Amino acid sequence: MDKIMSTRIDEAVIRHIGMLAKRLGTSKKAVLENAVRYYVEKIEAEQGFDVLTHTCGSWQRDESAAETVHTIKDTMRKSQERYKR
Repeated sequence: MDKIMSTRIDEAVIRHIGMLAKRLGTSKKAVLENAVRYYVEKIEAEQGFDVLTHTCGSWQRDESAAETVHTIKDTMRKSQERYKR
């Protein structure tokens, strides 16, 4: 699903995007998307930057999944006991 993004871009850059899109016979949107994809690949290759490591690291935890479940259940049990009294 496409999302709308609004940004201010220098007029010269906008002209370059338009000329490149016309020359390639594609849309400005495709030019921008491909440019960003290319840039991300370049940065990841140069710096060893992995987007998933920096944004979705929730599976990297200090405790096991069983310990996490036990802690959550214990906390829930204690909160329910508090309201029984």
